[in-house]
Amino acid sequence: MTLLARLASDVQLMFRRPPRQQYAALCYRLKKKSNEVEVLLMTSRDTGRWVIPKGWPMDRRHSYEVAAQEAYEEAGVRGIVEKQTIGAYHYPKVLKNGLKVNCKVQVYALEVSDIAKNFKEKGERKVEWVSCDEAVKRVREPELRNLFLLFKRRMTEELSTEPRKQIPAE
Repeated sequence: MTLLARLASDVQLMFRRPPRQQYAALCYRLKKKSNEVEVLLMTSRDTGRWVIPKGWPMDRRHSYEVAAQEAYEEAGVRGIVEKQTIGAYHYPKVLKNGLKVNCKVQVYALEVSDIAKNFKEKGERKVEWVSCDEAVKRVREPELRNLFLLFKRRMTEELSTEPRKQIPAE
């Protein structure tokens, strides 16, 4: 590599910005009768693609708290959010000013226990509960697809090892 090519490469690296950080909630629930896992998907406001609730960091809030807050504001769901991330994915975001930035999204599992009738972004998005397999088909980001597959595997393992409730003999 010539010195000029090396300098050009170094200059490009210097001006490359790190991805912007966002936090998201992978919201899930168990169907009462079948114990099947369902995950929440919603459409983005700008492109209508299928996504999960996510947002920018907030002052004096932990990342998992931001994820839970975004789930409530964008989809009207509340529940117990895990404090450890289940993974991350990247995607290109177009800002309001037209600038395109890369975002890294840390994802936290949130077991939904309550669905609000009214919430901040009600009517601005379509919200659906689907299987992990259906979520994989709908989302565009390959890393997010992988997170759904990993989450499905984790939940399958957890549900198969949970002790079953014993029915007392009569």
